[in-house]
Amino acid sequence: MVSLDVMSSEKETNRRKLGGLFDPNGFHELITGLAEMAYKTNSQRLDTKYLVNVLEGDFLARISMYKESMNWNFLRECLINMLLASKRVNYRVLMKECLHTICGLYQDYAGIRNEPDSSDEKSSENHNTDVAIALLEVQRTTCMAMQKLIIMIMEIDMSKQQADMLGLTTRSDGLRIPLIEIILDELTYYRKILPRFLQIFNDPKWKLEIIVQYLLKYTAKPVRTRRSNGPSEDSTFLRVLKSFSDSTSVRSIIKKLNVEVIQLLLAHAFLAYMSLTSQQHLPGMPDCNEAVIDSLSLVEISKNVAAAFNSLREADKKIQISSLGKEALFTATMIISTS
Repeated sequence: MVSLDVMSSEKETNRRKLGGLFDPNGFHELITGLAEMAYKTNSQRLDTKYLVNVLEGDFLARISMYKESMNWNFLRECLINMLLASKRVNYRVLMKECLHTICGLYQDYAGIRNEPDSSDEKSSENHNTDVAIALLEVQRTTCMAMQKLIIMIMEIDMSKQQADMLGLTTRSDGLRIPLIEIILDELTYYRKILPRFLQIFNDPKWKLEIIVQYLLKYTAKPVRTRRSNGPSEDSTFLRVLKSFSDSTSVRSIIKKLNVEVIQLLLAHAFLAYMSLTSQQHLPGMPDCNEAVIDSLSLVEISKNVAAAFNSLREADKKIQISSLGKEALFTATMIISTS
């Protein structure tokens, strides 16, 4: 259904009869409804989880074949790519609504609610415990489904960039703004959703990449070669951290970014980096030599994280380190002391 962009009364009638979620208009309307619902109390049952599971099943099989064969057609024809290429989908708006859905639903799920009015209080009293628990589960699964969708699209963007560098793409693939750029723009413009996004978005690879790219907006941007265009480069994270080693640079960054935001970004980036490192040490992963290199890299990262927090305190003696910042600083100090 997603590939049918030719308008005809017969096809439109069939679409209405099928009521398929893969219709581009229907899919966009679903995400719009979720974005609106994210900031309201609504016990409507959501089928987003099942829709994304279908898209994920198609995507995982195709990206696996693409990595083995480097045949771009496998990903070009995946359901998500075809859906986003539809002329009936406003891609930028759709992605913004996915992001705000995650942050809005997490706000309810985590209990971070605005002060309710009297009608909201009466309404909540009328809901029984079973409905309340069911709603929380719907919110949780919807957040996870939206995260899966975002990650799959970023993976497609990265693969397309790789395919383009190898000359595997054509004009028919069209141009699409990488999703990570849209996310960065939204997190920059609506900074109040940044803490919620970092709390709920738990994929360490892409979380680290998003934070690094966010900080690069306010720090000295390193020169990147064609080989360094992929996500989650440890060296890029290290370069960002080293931007905080210079007192003049730190003061410049503080003028552009709130100190609490800087601490939040550094702490979450460090935790994501540690998560990636621990994943590499699982059975069946890199051998001992590579593991030693990874450990040495973690020590170096830890030293620079500790130095970054110390530089923040030196730049402004009144700065209070947040609880998450203290946790990151303590962890970094422990890694350094045991190395």
